[in-house]
Amino acid sequence: MEAIRSRTETHLHNIRSNRSEVRSIDPQHNAGDEDLLNQIGYKQELRRHYSTLETFGISFSIMSLLPSISSILPTLLESGLGGAFWSWLAASIMITIVGISMSMAASAIPTSGGLYYYTNYYCPDSYRVPLSFLIGCANSLGLLGGYCSISYGFAVEVLSAVSISQDGAFEVTNGKNYGVFAATVISTMIIACLATKQAAKLQAISIYVNVFLVLLFVIAVPVGFSKHHTFNSRGMIFGDFTNARSWPVGWSVCLSLQGAVWVIGSFDSVIHCSEECKNPQKAMAWGIVGSIVACAILGVAVVAVCCACIIGGDITRILDSETGSAMAQIIYDSLGKKWAVAFMALISVGQYLMAISITIAISRQIWSFARDDGLPIIYNWVKYVDPRVKVPVRATILAGIIALLLGLLSLINGNAGSNALFSLAINSNSLAWMMPTLLILLPYGRKKFIPGPFWFGKPISYTIMLLAVLWLMFIIISSTFPDNKEVDKNTMNYTVVINVGVWILSLFYYYVHGYKKYSGPRSNLDMPDYVDGSSVALMDEVLSEKA
Repeated sequence: MEAIRSRTETHLHNIRSNRSEVRSIDPQHNAGDEDLLNQIGYKQELRRHYSTLETFGISFSIMSLLPSISSILPTLLESGLGGAFWSWLAASIMITIVGISMSMAASAIPTSGGLYYYTNYYCPDSYRVPLSFLIGCANSLGLLGGYCSISYGFAVEVLSAVSISQDGAFEVTNGKNYGVFAATVISTMIIACLATKQAAKLQAISIYVNVFLVLLFVIAVPVGFSKHHTFNSRGMIFGDFTNARSWPVGWSVCLSLQGAVWVIGSFDSVIHCSEECKNPQKAMAWGIVGSIVACAILGVAVVAVCCACIIGGDITRILDSETGSAMAQIIYDSLGKKWAVAFMALISVGQYLMAISITIAISRQIWSFARDDGLPIIYNWVKYVDPRVKVPVRATILAGIIALLLGLLSLINGNAGSNALFSLAINSNSLAWMMPTLLILLPYGRKKFIPGPFWFGKPISYTIMLLAVLWLMFIIISSTFPDNKEVDKNTMNYTVVINVGVWILSLFYYYVHGYKKYSGPRSNLDMPDYVDGSSVALMDEVLSEKA
């Protein structure tokens, strides 16, 4: 086995050292990218149509800055105006570090099932398979949580616009929220199945829509607010820590960090769509890091405007707004009823595009996990891709069905249920983002890790990876806390039950039955010349064979 591993790693090193030669096979038809995917162990089943800009758009459109901040603004403001601003800034810096760390791993081995694939490859033999199975499940759950929370945020924004237009006479209920949520999930699922060539163009359109929304907001809201009110002072914006939580103010600010973590999240979607990207090793790094930095900088402007335009700095009035949306109330106070309705309608459009993009990303993650026989029972049905459309339709349908079931949490209690959906995305995704980086830092993974084009040398790169791991450990812990010390059925953070429950059940299923089917990433190539001696066959043998 050691001989096989040695030959595999040597061959992979040669492959990565000569990528320019590989890419010169037929650049007009992306044969280089397809050949690289073959060498990783998979055949090209999806259509490669994402340019570097469109790859950036995958992540940027899911982050969808203004609509996303609208969804989580209460999380930021519950630690005061200063808490909102500084938690955004601090989290943005650390998330950029996480994105750089992930880009290093993605640049080395670009594949749709990246995070669980990396976990399997860089992990010692004794627990590589069960751990990669856990990460595959966690990453799928985290993306599903993001899908649910984005769709739920869209429902809140739409109903808030209706409430404002009817001067508060329209009552927003949990049932109405779920109804709009369900319609959103079903419609985005259908669009994601039908959009093939249009999917890439949609990412570019989403970039322009989101930048337009941010620019319109940071210009129009301050101008409108200044006509009727006085801006909050710099001392209040940067130094007010009015605490709306029962936790000490320091920990309350730490909990507000989750707002930026959720907004500037799902950048791993670039990895899940890597088998549809042109020149993925470079495009993914630009997509991940570029989208994070863009959202971080633009987000500072949006959060600063929100903090400056809250009348008298009264966050309680904003958090308890009858509109059901803190952002809607800020816009209403600044621009009046008609503009508030129009703005919320535009924000809803951005949020809907965001939901479509994450539907595409989660379907690719579920499909790639099924391709490696990771999904329980129905993996053979889910991993099928019709060669005519080259879209994982069945995986998209499965994602929609699970999202509809998870969304029922919002019927338990509006705040507790919706908070669980948001924390669900943060918690499981953070575990999936952290594990490959942690394994690369450990002695076994470090020996196997061969950097790709995105690399800064050992001292700097490994320091970045260490900071990323420590940050993600902190976020996993903090995201399990409820908003307040006093916990009952209405204030419980249900993400603890769901996340830990799914993690435990995943491992339980693997050891009881899953090990019979799932043996780690496995090649689906069927060409005779890959049977013996190639990096694909050797890697597959190493990854699937148990010591």
